[in-house]
Amino acid sequence: MFEKTYGIVLHALRYGEDSMVVDVLTQTRGTVSFMVRLPRSRKSNVKSRLLSPLNILEIDMDFRPGKSLQRMRDLQLSYPYESIPYEPMKELMALFLGEVLYHALKHEDRNDRLFTFLLHSLRWFDGVQSDYVNFHLTLLIKLTRYLGFWPNTEYQDASCFFDLQEGAFTPFRPLHGHCLDAGEAAWVSRFLRMNYATMRRFKMNREQRNYVLDKLCLYYRLHVPEFPALKSLEVLREVVDNG
Repeated sequence: MFEKTYGIVLHALRYGEDSMVVDVLTQTRGTVSFMVRLPRSRKSNVKSRLLSPLNILEIDMDFRPGKSLQRMRDLQLSYPYESIPYEPMKELMALFLGEVLYHALKHEDRNDRLFTFLLHSLRWFDGVQSDYVNFHLTLLIKLTRYLGFWPNTEYQDASCFFDLQEGAFTPFRPLHGHCLDAGEAAWVSRFLRMNYATMRRFKMNREQRNYVLDKLCLYYRLHVPEFPALKSLEVLREVVDNG
């Protein structure tokens, strides 16, 4: 079945000398794995760059239900980035987010709201020129709404713990130990109000930002099956500036 769609590259892995296996979040089919043949010429490098994680593509595909690897008939950039690949901080944040999205969306079905959210987020990130140091935190928090584990703040109280495994406030410390103490839990509601327009107002030093990042990654590991320790996390922890 020939079909045109838009897609966000999640992951690409070289396969042999002239192929790549590419996972793409498509607008019409959710996450799809493709086998992509690379030309035996200098154009191979050009095509490989098109398949860099988080690139936004227009895809002409031959979709066959039941096949584990689909075939692209043609692809081109839908939205060429102007800053993400050229600014080291943005490139590193994009590398981290690409790794998160690859593991979080491996089995994602069609989800128009999720796709629109990510498309808007990436375009916004590419266009913003300053005060984006909290972008990765904001995206991870907002993404939980589309993945089904947005934190429940209904029973919040100043003395409550936040149960990371249940995603909700509780008056008692959970036996499993994956929780935020009352003082730490106070940031949950505050950060749920954070968006791209207001995130610059959330001032944190590197230690505080890394603490929030570590807890968010733990939250994802508790709620996303087979979500691993992230390879890019430690690099991001060392590089992201104070702000």
